[in-house]
Amino acid sequence: MSSSRLAPHSGSASPPPQGVERVVGFDPGLNVTGYGVLECHGGTVRLIEAGTVKSKGETLEERLLTIHSGIREVIEACKPTAMAIEQVFSNVKFPKTAILLGHARGVICLAGVQAGLAVHHYLPNRVKSTLTGSGHAGKEQVQSAVQRELGLAAKPEPADAADALAVALTDYHLRLRPLFFGTGVVRIRSSRA
Repeated sequence: MSSSRLAPHSGSASPPPQGVERVVGFDPGLNVTGYGVLECHGGTVRLIEAGTVKSKGETLEERLLTIHSGIREVIEACKPTAMAIEQVFSNVKFPKTAILLGHARGVICLAGVQAGLAVHHYLPNRVKSTLTGSGHAGKEQVQSAVQRELGLAAKPEPADAADALAVALTDYHLRLRPLFFGTGVVRIRSSRA
């Protein structure tokens, strides 16, 4: 399933304690899908695991099945409370690439929903701008930002796993951090009909 791992888990993880969120981020790919799992509590973010899932098979359907199986394995092992996934960026010069990537993204979302996870979607330039300040940052800039944010001794490798960690960090900054610090929008409903 995983071709490489950063901070691999030892066996099956237990669910996070009350008040702690565990987010699994995905950088979808038809050949290689990156994943990164972070545990978030208040201002603290901790790396649980990161790695890649490689697809196998001759047909598109076989490759999608191996991606789905690998994603389910990551979810079962790491027990996240939510999923964050990068949206498909479509380049008008290569529409087929976006369509194929959409298939991979679809089975990843399916695995999340099957596990009962809320799935949060982020555009690639939003992920880059959240972590680096530039929506057009390169892979090395993203890796450096992830290294800095997680206090890692070296840049996370491979780049697919680093990108997945960037997606999970974006979910923390844009969705969880405002909730932890009470700066999120609170909607109050009227009791009148």
